Amino acid sequence: MKEDLFSILNLNNREDARIFAKEIGVSVTELAYYNDNCIYPDYNIIKKILNYNQDLTELELKIRLGHIDSEILSYLQKNVKEISSICNPAAKETNVKRELPHAQFSTSLGKLYKADCLEIMDSLPDESVDLIFADPPFNLKKEYESGVNDGLSKTSYLNWSEKWITESIRILKKGGSLFIWNLPSWNTYTAEILNKYLNLRHWIAVDIKYSLPIPNKLYPSHYSLLYYVKGDKPTSFNQERLPLEICRHCGGDIKDYGGYKNKLNTEGISLTDVWRDISPVRHKKYKNRTSNELPLNLLERIISLSTKKGDMVFDPFGGSGTTYVVSEILKRRWIGTEIGPIDIIEDRFKNLEFPSLLIQQIQDSKNQLFTEEMKKIRTKNGYWLS
Repeated sequence: MKEDLFSILNLNNREDARIFAKEIGVSVTELAYYNDNCIYPDYNIIKKILNYNQDLTELELKIRLGHIDSEILSYLQKNVKEISSICNPAAKETNVKRELPHAQFSTSLGKLYKADCLEIMDSLPDESVDLIFADPPFNLKKEYESGVNDGLSKTSYLNWSEKWITESIRILKKGGSLFIWNLPSWNTYTAEILNKYLNLRHWIAVDIKYSLPIPNKLYPSHYSLLYYVKGDKPTSFNQERLPLEICRHCGGDIKDYGGYKNKLNTEGISLTDVWRDISPVRHKKYKNRTSNELPLNLLERIISLSTKKGDMVFDPFGGSGTTYVVSEILKRRWIGTEIGPIDIIEDRFKNLEFPSLLIQQIQDSKNQLFTEEMKKIRTKNGYWLS
């Protein structure tokens, strides 16, 4: 649990902050920077804060800000008996869980709850889910159909994130897989939490330009997809290979394999941790809602890679329901939650013929160096074939 710097200093608004900053001799802009970005202040500013407020110690400030460095951790470890005798919070009951409420929508394989994900997760048994995929709000002040507040303070967003992430860890089976889709800036904090409990398999970069170029920064052009497993290795990992990347117009090679072309596996190129073939859903033919929507091939890959038929998939942030649709088509059991309207998700289940066809096409193109369509265009233009 982190606290804002301003709340620790009893600064209730920006005017209080301006007065305090003037008193200690720093700019309010600099003080607000540390507060808004959850960054531990510069040493000289810390000294000024502690000189002004002598009831506050540096140790207290660090702990309340959530900055537990190795020095503090060592102190806590050496004095753990004494600390435990002073602070002994009631243990969370792990055996008593609330019953799941009535699902607002269900199929033979899955159940969808119109509820806050934390409410439903609290009702799920320990180690009951094989795969969790999460695409949480990015806290970018976007308008969502759910009306959820997407403009929290950084501290509030990180505290909320830690709650649903630790619940995800609890309900994940041994050998189960956890994928979290977010901006790289947020997933650095997510990884910090997960590294304490799970085993990092991959930090996957999904090559999609998600905004316009930003002045004085590199052009942000990928999403982060964290892939963790509970335990040493996953229970299910289905290796996938992809066709060679070629120009969609002439069929020529995108990458020059030089003298190694005859050594390429005829079943395709090994899937890497940089995914360049995931496109955002923008065409109205495929789009089901106004907010961002995850593409079918992203969820098809994740679910096919890390589960087998009959496994249980959980997605705490339903959105347009892509995870549930793909799980249904691939014969996986699923549980979902969505705090906002779920009519869009229900409507998608009324016609699974089109997404089923798309998924079949995706699967038919796997594990071969050239598809039949690729062979035709390359033969026509005189390019090599295996």
